[in-house]
Amino acid sequence: MAYPPDTDPEDRDPEDRELERGSDTPALNPVLIIVLLVMLGLGVYAASYLL
Repeated sequence: MAYPPDTDPEDRDPEDRELERGSDTPALNPVLIIVLLVMLGLGVYAASYLL
């Protein structure tokens, strides 16, 4: 539900406030993404070496 910009958080629906809460951690760690990309690159390199 869209509220006007100056709406007090206490005046909002409790269910909406509950939905706004989220985790502060990202879904995937950026280091994990980099490691997976490096592994993918090494896999492509190995495959091109074999062909």
